[in-house]
Parts: sequence; structure tokens; C-alpha cells
Amino acid sequence: MQRQLEEFIRALRAADVRVSPAEAIDAARALAVTGYGDRELFKDALCVSLAKSPDEVARFDEVFETFFTRAPLSESGAPPADERQDREGEPGEAAQSDAAEASPLAQMLLSGDAASLAQAMEQAAERAGVAEIRLSTQRSRMTRRLLEEMGVAEVEQIIAAAKRQAEGRALAERLDERRKALVAEAQVYVERQHRLYAAGSAKSLREEMLAKKALNADGGIDPVDLAMMQALVRRMAKRLADRYSRRRHIANRGHLDVRKTLRKSMAHGGVPFEIEWKLKKIEKPSIVAICDVSKSVAAAAQFLLTFLYSLNEVVERLDAFAFSGRLISVNDILDEHGVEAAILKVLTAIGFQQTDYGRALEDFCDEHLDRLDRHTTVIFLGDGRSNFAEPRLDLMKQIHDRSRSVIWLNPEPESYWNQGDSVMHRYERFCHVAKHCNTLAQLERIVEDVLRTYVPH
Repeated sequence: MQRQLEEFIRALRAADVRVSPAEAIDAARALAVTGYGDRELFKDALCVSLAKSPDEVARFDEVFETFFTRAPLSESGAPPADERQDREGEPGEAAQSDAAEASPLAQMLLSGDAASLAQAMEQAAERAGVAEIRLSTQRSRMTRRLLEEMGVAEVEQIIAAAKRQAEGRALAERLDERRKALVAEAQVYVERQHRLYAAGSAKSLREEMLAKKALNADGGIDPVDLAMMQALVRRMAKRLADRYSRRRHIANRGHLDVRKTLRKSMAHGGVPFEIEWKLKKIEKPSIVAICDVSKSVAAAAQFLLTFLYSLNEVVERLDAFAFSGRLISVNDILDEHGVEAAILKVLTAIGFQQTDYGRALEDFCDEHLDRLDRHTTVIFLGDGRSNFAEPRLDLMKQIHDRSRSVIWLNPEPESYWNQGDSVMHRYERFCHVAKHCNTLAQLERIVEDVLRTYVPH
């Protein structure tokens, strides 16, 4: 049963139920106490050990039913007992059945032994590696491999030989009927394995493609892809938050503070019972995000804000601003409506105006420049196209001089930064980092670079 438990845990992980090695050990210990005889008790023991949230419980239930439920083979075409009794006396049956004695699979099919067939299919599936299925295109090949491991080739040879003899045609027809039912059952089995193990792989492959999808693609982003990308960016942010929260805790200890340790040991006759470690002042990032929400950049702005707002654990302060012509603070809009709906609210307030970077910088410096200090990272998101308006480089220099760092994310390739009305090449000199950023994967790398600068190495 240990192998089945390991396969079940692998299926849970494929369904996005996170199971640690320690939790897997707990599950095995729980089953050692409860046993396997009572299905409900067995299921509850696994659920308590492995599922940690309502969502995971729902996914656990679905995987459990798929993994441990087996449809009786008789429902897929194996003969009922009364039908077998009726056919036992058919003419020529005894003579031709001798030809099938050399094939265990043929004997099981003729006798209608559903339990033995199910067991044989499980064993053949293990030998064929059906649980390693990853793509839907592998189902046909895996089904054939499973049937070959069960010995269906021998059965097909027996059927072909029986058809060549007049007295063997009845046997051939019966055996062929059972073979077709077996093929249908094998297809169902492989489909179930695909649902268990390949659904997660297909989802991962889809997410990998979406992480590389251009955010300013012509025609916009499909609503289905948009929902998946929003969920993906939140998971990316959580992964970064977990990673840098852990590093922050680790960075607080590791170097012995000799003077403090000796001072405390004086109360114990010089014996260092209490160890003191050197403490490092760990800063959380303070981020000011200034986003162009004109039509060509709005999607990228939405994902950037989603990313930043999902980093609550590792961000000290986040101030978000948006502009197309005039600049406004969007913190209240984001808090009230959430990131997904906030962009529409922002567009209602300031959208459909002629993009003017100089005017936006003027609005920011007039009203919000005091938010910047030497601990603040400023992130600009925009294409730098200002419709030939004055870019106000003097204000950009003020922002550069007052902040810890200025990062500019531009959805356009660098080859476009010096064409038409783009002034990106002029703003670039006042940026510590200026990068092309047009996918979620690029956005994740850049945000991680920002977080890394705040963590001691």
C-alpha cells in the first residue's frame, strides 16, 4: 500500500495540494493506526494529514474519488455470470478453449473474472509507466502499451487463428467482444491517470506560456487568459514574499556578538549560557509606483500593481500613482475596489487624455515629492512617449536625487526608445535601472531584484 500512497500524494501535488515530506510521513503514520478497511475513516485520516485549507479539501476530495474509485469491469462489457453459464455449453467451445489456455488474459476474458482483470490492469499499468503520462496526446500510446503489457497481442493472435476455423468462430466472436470491452476499459483507466497526473502538468505548461505572453499584445488579452495571469502573478508575488521573509529572519542571526555574550556571562561566573547574536537592521522596501495607464500600457500597469499589492509581507509602504495626462494617487481606489477593478475606475477618472509625462512629473513633484527619501525605490511603468510635450527632465532629476533608486519598466523594446515621440533615452540617464519589461516573467525578475537590494548578503 505504500506505493499507492506515494502515487496518491503525487496526484495531490499535481492538483495543487502542497504536501511536504513531513506531512506524507504523518499520513503514513495515521494509516498505520486507522488501517485500510473502513473507506471513510481511511479518507478522513488522509484528509486531516494532507489538506490544510477549504480549497485543498475540495481538491483532495476530487482526487481521492478519482484515484480510489474503480468502475466494475462488468459495466464496461465483461459478461454477467448468467450469460457465462448460458454459453458454457456452446458447440466446439471445449475444443477451441484449449487454444486459449496458454494465454492468462484470454482465460480471464472468457471466464469474465472482473477482479483478476482489474488487478492485471493495475499491474500492467505500473510496468507500462502509465502514471508518467503528461500530455493528452500520449493517451493512445499509453493505452496500447498498457494492453500490450496485459498480453492483448496473444489474445488477438488466438482470435485470428479461431476465425480461420469454422468451429472456432463462436469463440472468436466472444473473445473479440471481450477484447473490445477490455480496450474500452483501458482507455477509461488511462484517461483517469491523465486527469490525476497530467492536469497539473498541462496547467504548468499553460502558465509558463502565459508568463511569456506580451502584455501589450495586439487585440488585448483574452478574458480566460487574463484570469489565469492574475492568479499567476499573485502566486509569483507570494513566492517572492515567502522567500524574502525567510531571508529576513535568517539574516537576523548567525554572527556571534562577543561583547554582549561576555557581558551576559558575568552573571554565570563567565560561563556563556546565553548566546547573543549580532543584529542587522533589516529594511523593508518602500516603493512608489508611477504608472502610465494609457491604452498601450494599462494591462502592464494592472499586473505591476497586482504584483506589488501582493507583497504586503515584505513591503513597508506602497504608494501608487497613475496618469495619462494628469497624475492622481490611486491608493484609495486600490484599497476600495481591488486591483482588478481599480484600473477601470482610474481610466474613468483620468483616462482617454493625451499622454503627458512632463505634466505627470509636475503633479507628482508639486504634491507628493516629500514621500521620497533614501529608503524609497521609485518604479516607473510607461513607454516614455509624451506626444512631443516638454519632458521636464529637471523634475526627473529631483526624483532621482531624493530616492534610493529609480527603476523604469518600459513595455516597448529598447530599439523603439529613440523613435518618434519617445523620450525614453532622455529619461534613462536619471534611472538606476531601465529595462524592457513586457511579460510576467520579466516583471517577476525585476521585482525580485528590487527586493534583493534590501536584504543583507
